[in-house]
Amino acid sequence: MALPTIPTSFVPHSSTQSPDRRTGIFPNIFGFFSYAVFGIALLLALGIFFYGRILVTQEVSKESVLATAEAAIDPATVEGFVRLRNRLNAGAALLDKHISLSGFFTLLNGVLPSGIQFTALHISADSSGVVSVDGNGVAKNFNVLAAASVAFSGTGKIKDVIFSNMSVNRDTSVNFDLSAELDQKVTTFSP
Repeated sequence: MALPTIPTSFVPHSSTQSPDRRTGIFPNIFGFFSYAVFGIALLLALGIFFYGRILVTQEVSKESVLATAEAAIDPATVEGFVRLRNRLNAGAALLDKHISLSGFFTLLNGVLPSGIQFTALHISADSSGVVSVDGNGVAKNFNVLAAASVAFSGTGKIKDVIFSNMSVNRDTSVNFDLSAELDQKVTTFSP
């Protein structure tokens, strides 16, 4: 038998175990955080995808409802509504430009003393909408004409009142001419 030989040098075999490295706490928290962000992003992407599908199905159903409603509309009824709207708009435009003198005559009846009569009245409006009154009349006496002047100035709605061409008759009546401008509130139509 041969004697066992003892080697004079040897090379250690590599071990299958790796040396114990301490990884620390930070890589584990970072990995957990990145997986959480990835999971949230994935859930949001899925939510957006399914929400888009829900919106598409709702759009299709509402388009079909709209198509049936449009098919049920009677063109004659629509035409009637359009004509009515046009007529109402035209009526509103006419009323906005309309000069209503009933407010002026009501005011005139309220402020004028009973001893004044108009023999002629001319009412005109210029392009800017200013309404002016020109006329002539007879007052019972000069005091009644003075009272009418005070009454006109007290209203504030009849402006720039000028009595001119006054002449006293034998029976103490006074002939006069009148010119004035009316406030727009007096001549504006109001229902």
